[in-house]
Amino acid sequence: MQSMRWVWGYIRNFRIRLFSGLFLALVVSILNMLNPYFAGKIVDKVIYGQENELLWIFLGSMIGITVVKTVVRYNYQLMFERVSQSVIFTIREKLYDRLNQLDFRFFDQTKTGDIMARMTGDLEAVRHFTAWTIYMIFENLTILLFAIGFMFYIHPPLALAMLAITPIIGFFAMRLSFTVKPTFSAIRGQFARLNSVVQENISGNRVVKAFAKEGYEIEKFSKENEAFKEKNLASSRVWEKYLPILDSLAGVLTVVMIVVGGYMVINQSLTMGELVTFNSLIWALNNPMRMAGWLINDVQRFVASAEKVEELLNTKPEIKNETKRYNVKHLKGVVEFEQVSFSYGDEPVLNDINFKIRQGQTVGIIGPTGAGKSTLVNLLSRFYDASKGEVRVDGLNVRDWDIHKLRNSMATVMQDIFLFSDTIEGNIAYGNPNASFEAVQAAAKMAEADGFISKLPEGYDTIIGERGVGLSGGQRQRIALARAILKNPSILILDDTTSALDMETELRIQKTLKSLLKEKTCFIIAHRISSVKDADLILVMENGTIIERGNHKELLAKKGSYYKVFNNQVGNFDGMHDLEEVNYLNGAQ
Repeated sequence: MQSMRWVWGYIRNFRIRLFSGLFLALVVSILNMLNPYFAGKIVDKVIYGQENELLWIFLGSMIGITVVKTVVRYNYQLMFERVSQSVIFTIREKLYDRLNQLDFRFFDQTKTGDIMARMTGDLEAVRHFTAWTIYMIFENLTILLFAIGFMFYIHPPLALAMLAITPIIGFFAMRLSFTVKPTFSAIRGQFARLNSVVQENISGNRVVKAFAKEGYEIEKFSKENEAFKEKNLASSRVWEKYLPILDSLAGVLTVVMIVVGGYMVINQSLTMGELVTFNSLIWALNNPMRMAGWLINDVQRFVASAEKVEELLNTKPEIKNETKRYNVKHLKGVVEFEQVSFSYGDEPVLNDINFKIRQGQTVGIIGPTGAGKSTLVNLLSRFYDASKGEVRVDGLNVRDWDIHKLRNSMATVMQDIFLFSDTIEGNIAYGNPNASFEAVQAAAKMAEADGFISKLPEGYDTIIGERGVGLSGGQRQRIALARAILKNPSILILDDTTSALDMETELRIQKTLKSLLKEKTCFIIAHRISSVKDADLILVMENGTIIERGNHKELLAKKGSYYKVFNNQVGNFDGMHDLEEVNYLNGAQ
């Protein structure tokens, strides 16, 4: 079975401890045969044979065996638990490492709840299999085999009579195995969907409350929860059908032993002590057969979960990092797009993008929502690869750069600001963890963030809530900008970074950034003309294409789309002198 081979790939690193545990389990299985044997001897030798001096020897042996069994069993259970924790630690590390390798497209297509289900419930099913199911299967199997062998040693005819029913039990156990597996796969899939609903509700709780949609969300959760309940009930109905049969068949063994064994005792072909031994060994046949259903349940649950975990581990990133030939300390920041097109599946997003900028130049990109502005800079960072054409940095195709070197030479402030549940200082220093506090504070000042940070009770040691809850949109943007500034990149990408700021704060940040950007290539995506007016090159995008390009004055002179946007934002200033225009854009009016 594929899942067994897969998990063995991790267990074999701890095989010495595993096989030691199995050996100890084998010892316990053998010891389990001795107490029934001594019980039979007490009946035959002590009670019927009146050899009373043997009583204490037999009782002492039984007590000693029980103590030894308890100690040995405790130790091998501990061994298996340690193996399982080591295995699950390794798998969890690999899973997390794989998640960090996967690119944007994977996360675009995979729900967070499904990923969390694999990292929690599915991993726990694998751990349970390694810690408990493996040794329970081995233990029950060895107990069953030793019990059968011991019964044949004592009295073969009675052993045959009792074993006549085992093929029937095996048949129903196999039927249970094949029937129950699909139900576990369905439960696992529904659990992932339920997780996704909960995760989205918690993440978007402010939106839910703002729109007073609590009732709708509760109804949506109830629907998925009801489906989860039904999937579990469907699995329970399988157990409802087969477990009573397995339990009843296992119980028949006792009846066979009493009827056939009693008849043999009456005919004196079997001693009372041997019957007592058989009676004491009934559990060694009953228990494994009763446990068969539960162990099948655990195995099928493991298989369903292992397939999902293995699937994630085998997922390959679409963005390959195969070339590491160009080992340079810093990128210069010369950027060129040559006939670049990009599609999300069959949906075209960018079409025939061409431009080139030199080191130290600033590019402004404006256009309506969905024009492809963010996608364009995502290709530069290789979050996605172009469908056609080439994106070059310093004259080399971005596919030829080491991806870590490429991204480490860039800093991106994205539209969707993400802050970690850490201190403000930790968030700012995320891209440069060795930076001094003075450097962190200097970056915060450049981003106009030091003022509000210093007023917080804990200052830079303030712990930010999840995703920056408790901070305004403008405050989150300024912290994210400070994080990018502190990284000191060759290429700085600002994706609508100042949209939540007032014009006065934006103006101060722009003035501060001018000195910073003298030798850095910068991309500024914005909706405000004031954010891009000083750029060396402004690209006006619409429907994935560049419809206009030039600097601020050149674009105004064309009286095209840029001119219309300008008029919509500042009013009709046709014929206005340049000085008046600049004063307006700077907030002087």
